[in-house]
Amino acid sequence: MAETEQTVSKADICIIGAGSSGMTVAKALKEVGLAVEVFEKGSDIGGIWRYENDNGQSSCYASLHIDTSRPNLGYSDFPLDPDLPDFPSHEQFLEHLEKYADRFGLRDLVTFKTEIMSVEPIGERFRVSFASGEEREYGTVIVANGHLSDPKLPGFPGKFDGPESHAHHYRTADPFADKRVMVVGIGNSAVDIAVDIARRAKHVYVSTRRSAWVMPKYLMGKPIDQVSGAIARRFRLSTKTTRRIMSWLIPLGVGDQRRFGLPRPKHPMWREHATLSQELLPYIGHGYISVKPNVRELRGKTVAFVDGSEEALDAIIYATGYNITFPFLPTDVFDPKQEAGCLYRRMLSLRYPGLIFAGLVQPVGPTIPLVELQGKWIASLLSGQMSLPGPADRKREVDVHRANQKKTYLDSDRYVLEVDYRTYSGQMKRDLQTGGAGIN
Repeated sequence: MAETEQTVSKADICIIGAGSSGMTVAKALKEVGLAVEVFEKGSDIGGIWRYENDNGQSSCYASLHIDTSRPNLGYSDFPLDPDLPDFPSHEQFLEHLEKYADRFGLRDLVTFKTEIMSVEPIGERFRVSFASGEEREYGTVIVANGHLSDPKLPGFPGKFDGPESHAHHYRTADPFADKRVMVVGIGNSAVDIAVDIARRAKHVYVSTRRSAWVMPKYLMGKPIDQVSGAIARRFRLSTKTTRRIMSWLIPLGVGDQRRFGLPRPKHPMWREHATLSQELLPYIGHGYISVKPNVRELRGKTVAFVDGSEEALDAIIYATGYNITFPFLPTDVFDPKQEAGCLYRRMLSLRYPGLIFAGLVQPVGPTIPLVELQGKWIASLLSGQMSLPGPADRKREVDVHRANQKKTYLDSDRYVLEVDYRTYSGQMKRDLQTGGAGIN
């Protein structure tokens, strides 16, 4: 057995992942004068935005466009080119991220083609072990490698005789030309993929357990996030109230989704992460896509549904979400099932404050600028400009957050990472302004 190589690190902060989260956190740390080392399993920056990323973790498909409109997507000091479309493609955002990294000299901080195998605490520090056998010690480890790479499958009874895959592995509609395909799920990826396939397939079925509120990307000719944002600012409304108003406005633009065979959820729109699609309802209306209820059983070449109907299918794609997993973190150090939703300020481990997560959120609102703010918060903390409350107060902050989260969103694992952009960003901004991280 080869001996482990011990290396003295030049920096005391390690960032895992060189995607949009890792890059903006690295920039914030660099700007306050902190030395940092970034490690990326793949051969270039980009994370999920790099199509066919050789780190094996990207779920990016060829037709992917971002659901956040361009003005709300960029970094505060590096906005997207105003000549880009309202909803940029993954290639366009990747190019923007590459320019961002080059503009602020971030590539020099990254060691590419470097896989981290384990992160283990040693007192108040951490031992980081690499696939090469090398080990390094750090005072802080920042996990920024994303949480959309371990597909979650539903486990329906029975067996299907055709090809089955997860949305994580979907790239193009080519393999599904002239096929009868079922997409399981009704989140953003599910409906995007269903529409993409419907252009080539013989027919597409979307199977949904409890349906979802489907919001168009445009309302009154403007991106819907800009419409809702303008309403909230103009009348100084909470996110909950704004989304209630949007639930009244949307039927004026697209009609009642029940007319298209898509049930309205029993819960109000503000309790879920709504699905955005400009094309799903028209594609249902044109007969390219049919809506089916939950699957009862897989029966060889057919699928039986809970309403008693059956359909013959050629392929199934499961757009059923992801498990939150970090293979390099032993579960006795960080157990995602128990701790992913229990981080102080959605970032710090309660047991190991030097173990920090960036981008481990699912916001109602844009993700990119929210993680940029996380980076500034982390930089302020690690540079000593901001102090932490004690362990009991950090635990209290988590308890308050979890109680509000359960009261606001559906009681489902899907919402364990859910945050309201305005509330959460306001908390971080107050912390930065006061120089002391808060408990509310």
